Amino acid sequence: MLRLVFGSEFFDEAKQEFVTVEDTVLEMEHSLVSLSKWESKWEVPFLGHDNKSEEQVLDYVKMMIVGPEPTPELFARITNDMITQVNTYINAKMSATWFNDKAKKGPGRIVTAEIIYYWMISLGIPFECQHWHLNRLLTLIKVCSAENAPKKKMSRAEAAAQQRTLNEQRLRQLNSTG
Repeated sequence: MLRLVFGSEFFDEAKQEFVTVEDTVLEMEHSLVSLSKWESKWEVPFLGHDNKSEEQVLDYVKMMIVGPEPTPELFARITNDMITQVNTYINAKMSATWFNDKAKKGPGRIVTAEIIYYWMISLGIPFECQHWHLNRLLTLIKVCSAENAPKKKMSRAEAAAQQRTLNEQRLRQLNSTG
């Protein structure tokens, strides 16, 4: 979960004066739930490679908020540093798992919230995981898919090499020359 703290003093452009208010903390979660809300509003894939407008980015920040939505004035106080924090949080791996993706070819398919929900259903992942950090959920989906994939068959050369190794081990164990 990401927590953004809005300071107690800021400059009000409209009134041209400094205003002091109580600190405000926004709790945010980059999850399948926030992704789904954003895609239902904008009707484009969030995870696509297209650049998003400033309005779309700010809207996603709003969709990430856990709890009641704050006042519009609070969003006027979002700084570039806060946007950097949000982007760092969104792009965080959130897992120690890694994959060897050298075999990947092509640009891949466009992933939407519905595709991710389908993967969760087909892999038996409980719906409470929709509240996890999205990258962690995608890692779990990848792990489940890899574990459920049919085991790769050995090539003839690999099978012959394995048989040779076993024969050599047995000959050594029995002190035999064959």
